[in-house]
Amino acid sequence: MDISDLLKMLGDPRALQERVREAQERVARASATGSAGGGMVRITLNGSFEMTGIEIAPEALDPPDPGLIGDLVRAAHNDASARLRETLQKELAGAAGGLPIPPDLFGGGAPR
Repeated sequence: MDISDLLKMLGDPRALQERVREAQERVARASATGSAGGGMVRITLNGSFEMTGIEIAPEALDPPDPGLIGDLVRAAHNDASARLRETLQKELAGAAGGLPIPPDLFGGGAPR
């Protein structure tokens, strides 16, 4: 793809600005919930990857095992992050008007 093809895909600069604004609004409204331990731990992230909610089922705390709880929280967070990256990728693909969106735009790859 050369620069003239890219400029044709972008179209009218005002329309592009509107698509970018709409995409920013969709990202701001986006959220995803991930879970671990068969749903014993659930974490919700907003479009900025900030944690907005965490639920821990009482049975995850009985008997108390801080290591297990930490593992479940980490796994639920990684699940929510992966789901949110997928959601944002889909949201922005429509706003990009056919332009390719890099798969690792939101940090893709395997969670650490």
